[in-house]
Amino acid sequence: MRAHLLGALVVVTALGVALLAGCPRPPEGEQVLGRPSELMNEVPENAAAEKELTGVEGTRPWTLTSPAFESGDTIPAKYTEDGEDVSPPLTFADLPPDTAELALICHDPDAPREGGWTHWVVYGMDPSLQGLPEAIPSDERVEEPALIQGENSWGETGYGGPAPPPGKPHRYQFTLYALSERLNLDPGVTKDELEAAVEGRIIGQAMLEGLYGR
Repeated sequence: MRAHLLGALVVVTALGVALLAGCPRPPEGEQVLGRPSELMNEVPENAAAEKELTGVEGTRPWTLTSPAFESGDTIPAKYTEDGEDVSPPLTFADLPPDTAELALICHDPDAPREGGWTHWVVYGMDPSLQGLPEAIPSDERVEEPALIQGENSWGETGYGGPAPPPGKPHRYQFTLYALSERLNLDPGVTKDELEAAVEGRIIGQAMLEGLYGR
């Protein structure tokens, strides 16, 4: 009996090694945090492992999702220039406990323009928010939910939906930042200005990526 058990253990171990060897490595530059739901059960036991897992020391994986589309799927036309051109609903979960403010950027890195194309810049959000409803007004300051909006690549305030040229679908990356302190920024800042302001204050981030093409 003992010999049979040892033999079974060797087979299982070998199978596990073979499966691991066959797992594809994520492409270089892929943000693992863009799909945090896959990591929710992997809680590191030390700071070094934690930093390797999340990319930010002292944070735990958390999620940015949408009831309108799954990460990696096509964004419904309703939320694009071809539809109603309103912002999609978003859901936040498991934010870092010491978050003082939330900021969000929606960016298309595939746009035929150096640096890509920015579709939405949002900040001044309270960490108690559990998400954003669809169709956020384009006002510089929105009262419910309370937030401040910056300038997109059209030079306008608020959300501008996907409007890619014909061809291969583009990626639209919604990145949510948890910040260690409030920014106290005025309305109308650009993506670059917001990224400069959050530098050194990010205690966690999550990304939701949608696709859209014509």
